[in-house]
Amino acid sequence: MFPRSRTREPRLPWLISLASLVCFAAQAAPLGFTTALDLAERQSSALAASAAQREEARLAARPAGALPDPKVIFGIENFPVSGPDAGRLQADGLTMQKIGLMQDVPNADKRQSREEVAAAEVERAHSRYQVARQAVRRDAALAWLDVYYLQRKEALFDALDRENAILANAVQAQIAGGRGQSADVIAPKQEAVQLADRRDDLSRDIARAQSRLRQLVGADVEEGLAGEPPALEVDVQQLRQSLHQHPELRAFAAETRKAEAEVREAQSMKTPDWGIELAYQRRAPEFGNMVSLQFSLDLPVSPSTRQNPLIAARQQALLRIDAERDGMLREHTNELEGMLAEVDALTRQLARARQIALPLAEQKLALQTASYQAGKSDLSAVLAARKERIEQHMRVIELEAQRAGVAARLRFAYEEGGE
Repeated sequence: MFPRSRTREPRLPWLISLASLVCFAAQAAPLGFTTALDLAERQSSALAASAAQREEARLAARPAGALPDPKVIFGIENFPVSGPDAGRLQADGLTMQKIGLMQDVPNADKRQSREEVAAAEVERAHSRYQVARQAVRRDAALAWLDVYYLQRKEALFDALDRENAILANAVQAQIAGGRGQSADVIAPKQEAVQLADRRDDLSRDIARAQSRLRQLVGADVEEGLAGEPPALEVDVQQLRQSLHQHPELRAFAAETRKAEAEVREAQSMKTPDWGIELAYQRRAPEFGNMVSLQFSLDLPVSPSTRQNPLIAARQQALLRIDAERDGMLREHTNELEGMLAEVDALTRQLARARQIALPLAEQKLALQTASYQAGKSDLSAVLAARKERIEQHMRVIELEAQRAGVAARLRFAYEEGGE
């Protein structure tokens, strides 16, 4: 065995290095949309805390309906403290050394209601975990989309820089042909400065968005993003049907079941608990030993000042939860309808921008450029048309980003959140 171990030892550092290389390659790869969501879910400390709370509730539910631990009783009964046998343990036949067991037994309704409270607490913890998971995946999706559309804008500026160079050459040709003014040569350079300023602002925004995404996924995002964003379709009917499945509303359902179980637990306190005690009593050798068995029973003698106020308090808690749930349902209904209206407006605006506004801007720029080259207009008209086209391109990307963001919030709140 020892020679075999010596032959395998040199391979261990190589395997470790290979594993490290694979991990590094995985971290350095471009980040896809689904991968970002999965990484954020694994890296989230808030989600880990919520998972631990869920496991805590599950473990705490196991002994919820169990009987209390039994008690050991021991002592001395009828020990004389006066008279001729005072201080003597075995002089009096009534003196006994006692040892036994005592078990308290809560009534069956109380034990069952405690089990129901614990089960509802597990369900509530799970609903809270789903709320936290939904928030983590939503935030990661929005961060990924933010980086993606900002990089789309950055790619647009690359094309604008190339067009600006072509424009500068065209201006030089116009001046050389005697159809332009000498001052026109300055305009492309001024345009390049303005584009550089906007690019710097965009680079700043990209750096901030990448930092936010890196914070969420716990991985390097400098290698860029992989693939396109998913088609975040909005099914209005399905979303409205899924409204009641929102994790926050399901958490209220668990809260309601817990409150109802607590009401039943308070009501069960009117039913007496009982206990049993079994003891062995040892006396002096000349006297016989004894065994005793006794039962105890609680007496709820004042329900008006003890049990009834507690029952009323638990019932008020149930009413409070119902009112809060109704308020939450109205809030989510309003939020859903508002986001659906926003998606509808953005969809129509995006269609007009793509199909009408952007082609018109392209057509206007082409006409102004042709007019300038023919010597029928000045360069300022070309630059103005070019700026209009730039703004239309930017507007299309911005509308796409806004619609994708709203669609992502809808998906991770009412579709995936209800899974």
